[in-house]
Amino acid sequence: MQHTKKPGTPKPCIGVTVSARTGWRVFPFMALNVWLAGGTAIRWDSRKQADMTAVDGLIVGGGDDISPELYKGELVASARLDPKRDALERRLVLEAFAAGKPVLGICRGAQMINIAQGGNLHQRAYDHYTDSRYLRTILPRKSIIVAAGTTLAALAGTQPMRVNALHTQAVDRLADGLRIAARDEGGMVQAVERAAPPFAIGVQWHPEYLIYARRQRALFRALVEAARA
Repeated sequence: MQHTKKPGTPKPCIGVTVSARTGWRVFPFMALNVWLAGGTAIRWDSRKQADMTAVDGLIVGGGDDISPELYKGELVASARLDPKRDALERRLVLEAFAAGKPVLGICRGAQMINIAQGGNLHQRAYDHYTDSRYLRTILPRKSIIVAAGTTLAALAGTQPMRVNALHTQAVDRLADGLRIAARDEGGMVQAVERAAPPFAIGVQWHPEYLIYARRQRALFRALVEAARA
């Protein structure tokens, strides 16, 4: 796809939130995908100042579990939490929406889009969706079904999609203003999106690692184009 940005116009700048512990190995994949889509990326984590007024869009990355305190859930003993990151990302998502700036949520980020607007999670999602195949791999081995008539379908089509999977949590009660954009074969929610502007899609998989797949690159391209607009 050719970019129509005028010569001399700055590239859209995208703030990318990552784990303070593991973000060093994740952010380069995020930054490369944003660059290929025509933007630039800056890294944020719970140790850094993050200002939505300084960027044109937001990616909320994967990693740590979200504290159940944000949605009145019960604490799971195996959960790996970062309350400072929770507070940072919830603030950034709400500020982005208030300012009309686009958001892409990846794994944890999809869950945060839902929680920030009042939804909640299944902390042990595979206990609820026993027909969903439990996988932990960055390889595209999980099959999902994209819902027709959604923004995700407009970007990636409705053909069955093969994705990767590293999550154990998933969306339970959907927040107002969101709709389900994809499920896996067992019915577990795999993508959510805003039904009205600004652009926001959250996916349970990790498209940053599937850089060779056209349908996955389309997510980053859509974010950058929305940020440019």
